[in-house]
Amino acid sequence: MDTPPPDQPQPNPSGDAADEVVLAPGATVPGSALRFRQSPASGPGGQNVNRRHTRAELRVGLLDIRMPVRARKRLRDLGGERMTADGVLILVCERTRSARQNQEEVLDRLKELVRQAMVEPKRRIPTRPSRRSNERRLEAKKRTGERKRRRSGPDAEG
Repeated sequence: MDTPPPDQPQPNPSGDAADEVVLAPGATVPGSALRFRQSPASGPGGQNVNRRHTRAELRVGLLDIRMPVRARKRLRDLGGERMTADGVLILVCERTRSARQNQEEVLDRLKELVRQAMVEPKRRIPTRPSRRSNERRLEAKKRTGERKRRRSGPDAEG
């Protein structure tokens, strides 16, 4: 049996519900589909930066996340530049000097993105301005035009 490359999310062969990660109500992902990678962080931190791998990177395939299709499309849009061409979402955090805290932070970011994607946007119902509001708008335009005409002086006839 062929195994996928290590950088690709692998499906959970056992289908165990125990390793399911709840990202939002109605959206879960198998824990085995979440690929964490640690690397040295950049920026200040003295020797700690050179010795510790505290930068957390999370990769998860959109198709591995169990959620409604329309929400998945919204998640792809929300992902923006963090999406790869093959549908993998990459989130990175190097805010703290702790690898564990950065992993928790990057997982929280994923949960927040999924939560935003699960919200169905309200359909806009186009409305028309009332007759009275149109009349008020036109009267205001006439007043403004008249005021500007008075400014230009008595010689200017329009």
